[in-house]
Amino acid sequence: MNLHFIAIGGSAMHSLAIAMDRLGHKVSGSDDSIFEPSKSNLKNAGLLPSSLGWFPNKINLEIDIVILGMHSKKDNPELLKAQNIGLNIQSYPEFLSEISKNKTKVVIAGSHGKTTITSMIIHVLKYHGVDIDFMVGAPEINTNETFEISEKNNFILIEGDEYLSSPIDSKPKFLWYKPEIALISGIAWDHVNVYPVFDEYVEQFNSFISSIRPGGVLIFNEQDKLLKELVEKNSSLIKKIPYRISNFFIDKGITYLETSEGKIPLSIFGNHNLSNLSGAMWIAQMMGINSSDFYEAIPTFRGASKRLECLAKGKTSLLFKDFAHAPSKVKATVDAVDTQFFDFEITFCLELHTFSSLDLEFLNQYADTLKKTSNSIIFYDPVVLKNKSRRPISEDYIKKAFDHSTLKLFTDKNALMNYLIEKNYVKHVLVFMSSGNFGGIDWEIIKSHIRKF
Repeated sequence: MNLHFIAIGGSAMHSLAIAMDRLGHKVSGSDDSIFEPSKSNLKNAGLLPSSLGWFPNKINLEIDIVILGMHSKKDNPELLKAQNIGLNIQSYPEFLSEISKNKTKVVIAGSHGKTTITSMIIHVLKYHGVDIDFMVGAPEINTNETFEISEKNNFILIEGDEYLSSPIDSKPKFLWYKPEIALISGIAWDHVNVYPVFDEYVEQFNSFISSIRPGGVLIFNEQDKLLKELVEKNSSLIKKIPYRISNFFIDKGITYLETSEGKIPLSIFGNHNLSNLSGAMWIAQMMGINSSDFYEAIPTFRGASKRLECLAKGKTSLLFKDFAHAPSKVKATVDAVDTQFFDFEITFCLELHTFSSLDLEFLNQYADTLKKTSNSIIFYDPVVLKNKSRRPISEDYIKKAFDHSTLKLFTDKNALMNYLIEKNYVKHVLVFMSSGNFGGIDWEIIKSHIRKF
């Protein structure tokens, strides 16, 4: 096929483009901004656009399918040209569903944890030499792989997102897949720019359950009361299997899983990760990995990139970066770090970056999420506010919303940097939480400072 990718630089889009090129399809693409690692990956594959921007002259009748990424907009010049000449335009999930229609689809969904669960399953399967097709939002630490597909594999493991499929396709991404096997990790309100009413957000997950093929299987976190109730009320003709957090204990800073085969040391920690592990083990078993093999592989799983990823260590200090941004994710990360490092001083730095976190009405959902420590910092980038058409938020408003009187607010990355590198980090954990990048802060300077202590 002749494929053209509008917004080829996206994390998922560029991986799909490279995979299609490897399978022998003719691939082209455009984007107005491409960052690492997408830029290097596309360059190495010979697919990096020669110039940034949108070029309607790239769109012609020889193209079989135009694949539209979320970074583009409805008035994108290439999209308008494709619509005008009647080309087949598909969103990423629609195209992925079509090219995997003859495979057994395994979809991991949920407001939180889906990237980690998907990464855990991929890690365990690869550890045991099992080839698997997959799509995941972020690669495992120290790898760049977010997408693999072949003609020979029977299964495809997909991270299923509830967000819109494309600028012209308002269908939630995960409703395209219609899986035989699915998992839901939990439900916590997010994406208020798309689902301004909580019940509307929850209904997307009910639709996802109903989209599982008759006779299929749903694995779900029974410790999420809302999810448990939703699953029990849904009348789909599927098998429903609950899971809950496994027994574990912490000894000298290491989390151990308690199993019938003895204690298993882990490289990850926190209740949310232990819950994710339980769900991942169920899915792995359905894909041919028994519990013994799972336990053998899981100690070497270090986590997905930017998911409580340890960026630097000193003699008594640690620096973590986490993708946490929604209230439930922030609370889970705070609780995990507080439990694991109960005798350390801890500083949490949260960036308000998403549409939801910068919504004045939604901000109250963060109440008490940072209460575990008095060393809490909020950062937002005025440029991001402008791009998202949000107005500045005062420090007093943020303190009230978080119900945290000692919060410190920064809106300048250099001021934040100066504040952080003046601190003493003896027996101290510094945690950054965001789906953004703190205005482009210099991580090397912070890592270097942490390593001094």
